[in-house]
Amino acid sequence: MSLPIDPAAIDPDDFGEKQAVLEMDHEEAIEHVREVCEDVGFGIPVEFSPSELLNEKVDADRDPYYVLGACNPEIANQALDETMKIGGLFPCNVIVWEEKPGRQRVYHVSIMKIAQLLGTAPENDAWDDILETTGELTEEAFERFDAVETTVSD
Repeated sequence: MSLPIDPAAIDPDDFGEKQAVLEMDHEEAIEHVREVCEDVGFGIPVEFSPSELLNEKVDADRDPYYVLGACNPEIANQALDETMKIGGLFPCNVIVWEEKPGRQRVYHVSIMKIAQLLGTAPENDAWDDILETTGELTEEAFERFDAVETTVSD
């Protein structure tokens, strides 16, 4: 199967990629990310550890890896008003994985931007407003990560 686009040619800003490095232990990083997300307006209705699941089920021996499913109900409701298909990408995930003890990578991509790139979301003023709002909230979260023992990194 060939893709209709070259993923290497897409600018990470086009799909809302954000990354930060937290110099703290894994559990502390998860709590920090959860608190910051909630402070900027995202609830965390879903969270789980794929590494724990895989280590238990298939003896994967994975390093700590955690998913926080972030959601702003008002924005989610607006997005669903524009396209019911967006629910296939809900919630907006923020990932925390341990690169080495005491160093955690925080990673996020914008499901709203990805949906538009895929043609799942409309190109209209209402969707532009959703992109702007989610972008501002995400930017604020990553600025707060940066403010507390964090280094923004690729």
